[in-house]
Amino acid sequence: MPFALRTSENAAAQNIVAAARDTDLKLAMRRMSGGVSVVTAGVGSERTGATVTSATALSVEPPTMIVNINRTSSSYPVISRYGHFCVNILSVEQQHVAERFAGRDGLKGAERYQGANWTTLASGAPVLLDALAAIDCEVEEIIERHSHGIIIGRVLSISTGDGRSLVYNSGQYGRFLAEI
Repeated sequence: MPFALRTSENAAAQNIVAAARDTDLKLAMRRMSGGVSVVTAGVGSERTGATVTSATALSVEPPTMIVNINRTSSSYPVISRYGHFCVNILSVEQQHVAERFAGRDGLKGAERYQGANWTTLASGAPVLLDALAAIDCEVEEIIERHSHGIIIGRVLSISTGDGRSLVYNSGQYGRFLAEI
């Protein structure tokens, strides 16, 4: 039985959508700011990656990450095949990396790695050398649900840097400014 919200007295009821559509969910989620990461996977010419705001720690004991990747993304089969991924948390100076891995300049696959310095850690997944943090993972489980794969990864190694994180909100990149 679906959950029902009764709002006859609620002023916010004017903005309630009767039947949620994919466009409604996208619009709603754009209102929440998120940290920007590039999830990378593959080796050599099979390297690829995607810009995401959906990377998060699932557990600290044991250290585990979770990312949600669209199953039609070029990254999804590469993560599945290689069994690894790296969450590269971007700084405000790395907006160009976010845009490149979001496909804004038309580059695909290994071409997206041009113009930045990359290495590997324990899993073999590509790691951005000057990322704010790079969290190198081995795939533990992939749960296919609707359009996405929920990818759970055991953290193998972590590297950290300095700077301020890149943030995404309402279709725009920005940065967090502390309130004074």
